Amino acid sequence: MKYPELILITNDDGIDAPGIRALKRVVDDLGIPCVVVAPADAHSGCSHRINMDTPFPVEQRAENEFAVFSTPADCVRIALHRLEKHPDLVLSGINAGGNMGHDVYLSGTVAAAREAAFHGLPAIAISQYISPAVHLDRVRIERDTRRILELLFQEPHERGVYWNVNFPDLPKGAEPPEITRCERCIQALPTHYLVENDQYTYERGKYHERPRTPGTDLDVCLNGAIAVTRMTL
Repeated sequence: MKYPELILITNDDGIDAPGIRALKRVVDDLGIPCVVVAPADAHSGCSHRINMDTPFPVEQRAENEFAVFSTPADCVRIALHRLEKHPDLVLSGINAGGNMGHDVYLSGTVAAAREAAFHGLPAIAISQYISPAVHLDRVRIERDTRRILELLFQEPHERGVYWNVNFPDLPKGAEPPEITRCERCIQALPTHYLVENDQYTYERGKYHERPRTPGTDLDVCLNGAIAVTRMTL
């Protein structure tokens, strides 16, 4: 893809989430104009849902910043076709939590990038895995985001292709993690349910204990490297 002249930034954690603010800071530091069109509220796990039945408002929060009272996929659609923004690239994130393996079908973060790809645009979804120890280092996250963007800006754009990036959770002060291109893990999520009074509740379990295939995104990220996966429609 060519070095973008305008970037559309969105997410699924909501327009006020720390991750999208971090992503915007990186883009601003790169000197690239951007427009933020993101959900007014959190829509984590909403997948590629769009609102087909209920009217929803779009609220301008600042110059080139819009809060959409709907899903991440709707944010991309509204930006392109109602707000008439014409980005060269769509960035979605930085999500609070990993989006690897089976997650890509559940994630609103990834869905926004996928929606952009359906419209012929290059797109990158970026997520930060959070370990049980929660070592989140905002400085490192922004530094690694810039590394990834500068790397993927060099990739030729192929229609129908987008990228899914997952950062490992490392101790503060750790060396910059290796960037590893890898396939998506295709092992199923655990299917454990708590049953109480005939009511079923999905038990999320422990993310770091999920089954994973060696060398795939889950394995790469949980072993301390940045997982970069080429996705296709």
